[in-house]
Amino acid sequence: MSADVARTEAAAAAASADSEERDVKIPVEAADEACETAETSVQADEAVEDAEACAMTEEEMVEAAIRAGEDAANDDFKVKFEQAQQEAADLRGELEAAEAKAAEASDRCCRLQADWENFRRRTAAERLAEQERATEKLVSALLPVVDDIERAIDHARTQDLADDFKQFVDGVDAVHTKLLDIFAHEGVEPIDPKGCAFDPLEHQAVGRVEDPDQYDETVNDVYQKGYRIADHILRAAMVTVTYGGAKRPAPDEDAGAAEGAAEE
Repeated sequence: MSADVARTEAAAAAASADSEERDVKIPVEAADEACETAETSVQADEAVEDAEACAMTEEEMVEAAIRAGEDAANDDFKVKFEQAQQEAADLRGELEAAEAKAAEASDRCCRLQADWENFRRRTAAERLAEQERATEKLVSALLPVVDDIERAIDHARTQDLADDFKQFVDGVDAVHTKLLDIFAHEGVEPIDPKGCAFDPLEHQAVGRVEDPDQYDETVNDVYQKGYRIADHILRAAMVTVTYGGAKRPAPDEDAGAAEGAAEE
């Protein structure tokens, strides 16, 4: 009995295991079928899309090509425009640098021209000054000779001379006149201030003379004439100066008095 019971239980256990196997296999097969169904659906969708793509009309294809060409042209134009902008910026930088160099060169040229003008004027002034100094040296060396000639002529005029000797004195006087003309041509002027107001810048006082009839500090006698060249005094005149007279009026008062006398 116990052996039959054991066989019966074993058979029941085997039957239960077969039943479980069948229960497990059924879901797996169902899942495989579901996957196959999904793949089939995706393939169907792709086929539909391919069919729709193939179904585009010729006009749509032309429009798509035009849009693609326009996009490509816009991209190319944008690239070229950016390149042109960069080239323009580079050219502007080069132009500004060239303008700066041109301005610097112009300023340097102006400075060089100004320096040249200053050098030319300075050289001309120095040359003129050298000529004046040379003239001053020559005239200063000849002044004692002129003084001797003038004293000799003045002395001869005070003497009772024969006609022949008077002609000789006249000839010497003519030579003296020519010499003074040469002085005048070189800008040399004599200073003979007799009767003028004493000027310490041009006159050298060697004596004083009392004279109430003349203005105070008036040149009374000229012992030796002076000479000037331009504004430079070569030699001051040696004079005597009066004192004891009235004060000399100012130049404006002298001019007013002269105008009043002219009106009268």
